[in-house]
Amino acid sequence: MSGRVLPVVVNDRESETRTPAHPLYRIPDDARDPFTACPPQPSLRAGEDDLTRLAPGRPQASGDAIVISGRVVDEDFRPVRRMLIEVWGANAHGRYSHLIDAGRNDAPLDPNFYGFGRLMTDDDGRYRVRTIKPGAYIARKDIAWWRPPHVHFSVVGSGVRLVTQMYFPDEPLNEKDYIFLIVPAADRDRVIGEPIDPLGGDRAFRFDIVLRGRYQTPPDLD
Repeated sequence: MSGRVLPVVVNDRESETRTPAHPLYRIPDDARDPFTACPPQPSLRAGEDDLTRLAPGRPQASGDAIVISGRVVDEDFRPVRRMLIEVWGANAHGRYSHLIDAGRNDAPLDPNFYGFGRLMTDDDGRYRVRTIKPGAYIARKDIAWWRPPHVHFSVVGSGVRLVTQMYFPDEPLNEKDYIFLIVPAADRDRVIGEPIDPLGGDRAFRFDIVLRGRYQTPPDLD
């Protein structure tokens, strides 16, 4: 690693913020392992694993509350601990709490639903999140393309990021969704949540995520 500072591209804020402010120095060979890159642990707020409320004690959002749980595993099906999972989805009307959706979606917002949360896998690679089952929404009016209910997942850690979507079983729109149809037919079962016994009165689904390898959970190619 040389001490040369990389050039800054004028008016490029990303280049400016990523360019070292001071000359770089070489880490001694016998001291490299302790400096292995490791993402910082995120600061999680209480209740981020429950998307049905804006905060503990607040009113519950409209729609059917569901629980999604599962395990995050590697290519050898070993549990991956302390992985950050980000979860987001549309509300029961099929509307995202996002500025981009404001100009193209006429469905109403839910004042009690933000639709985004974070959580960490435990020492067995397990996670559990409570949310509202998303509604379907029209993605392209010109071709009458309706997206089926789905929940987005981003798994981050150990130098890996996998973004995928969980679909719901027996949804007629699944077989008409272009993003779902990109997934090879033999792999589609792996992006559909498996119904399990209700938890606390909520419908529940199991969704295991494989990060790498032959059985990797199909990534989101949207």
